[in-house]
Amino acid sequence: MTARVEDQVEIDVAATAAAARKQGLLSRVAKNQSVAIGAVIVALMMLIGLAAPLLGTVDPKAINPVVRNVKPGIERNVMQASGEMAPRKFWMGTDSLGRDIYSRVLYGARVSLIVGIAVAVISIAIGLTIGLVSGYIRWLDGIVMRFMDGMMAIPAILLAIGLVSLWGAGLVTVIFAIVVPEIPRVVRLVRSVVLSIREEPYVEAAISVGTSTPLILIRHILPNTLAPLIVQGTFICASAMLVEAILSFLGIGIPPDVPTWGNIMAEGRSYFRIHPHMIMFPGLFLAVTVLAVNILGDGLRDSLDPRLGKRI
Repeated sequence: MTARVEDQVEIDVAATAAAARKQGLLSRVAKNQSVAIGAVIVALMMLIGLAAPLLGTVDPKAINPVVRNVKPGIERNVMQASGEMAPRKFWMGTDSLGRDIYSRVLYGARVSLIVGIAVAVISIAIGLTIGLVSGYIRWLDGIVMRFMDGMMAIPAILLAIGLVSLWGAGLVTVIFAIVVPEIPRVVRLVRSVVLSIREEPYVEAAISVGTSTPLILIRHILPNTLAPLIVQGTFICASAMLVEAILSFLGIGIPPDVPTWGNIMAEGRSYFRIHPHMIMFPGLFLAVTVLAVNILGDGLRDSLDPRLGKRI
């Protein structure tokens, strides 16, 4: 009876220490400039995507051959819905079909952010579940990890291209094709954390008092995986946006009629020498967004990693 009480006390002490560490982590995250800069830029891009119908000047799919290949900042007279001619300024120019690049870039932010966030959430959810079970159940670890090693042997972009070619172009297909290669990376990360935590005294104490395996995983092991998973999620999000742009640029990602940054650049590559604005603006938005997500991830890593906390 005394041993059981001591084990429970040890668990309570560990929980109190974990709460104190959590408060310290939140304080470091709040003070980190990289986190603030990255979060502000990402939030701005999300706001642009959500407000695209209000910020856009015209339907991004509207074709108008009269104003095709207009350079940025040029004002042209265009036909209005009322049938009258009125001047309109094309802030980022138009493409070879006369579509407004400014409106298409704004709407393209939606697709890139949806793909990035969806891939990060889904891959982490699946990889976390597999990694927890694999890392804690010893006999299952070897089987699962050999399968994951086999998946990682295939280059991610080639696997994504193969899956999209097999199932056809579309938003859901692209998300699925990018999620599959990311799952093994999340599994390996979670497994490495679980392998080190399952030998901790408070986990052994929880086992000795008869705590069930699911409860141990949720209460004692899962919280310790959240910090590295948050950091990993930001890098997965940035990588997913790049892969989506690559697939769309190659013509096997999102259908061409849907405005995405990759599609806009793909349609403008034939005119790059004489009309570089067709690639420059969507490429700039993509680069800034990916850079902001990576800066956010670096800041979170510096804040959440105890070994780097003293540098903040």
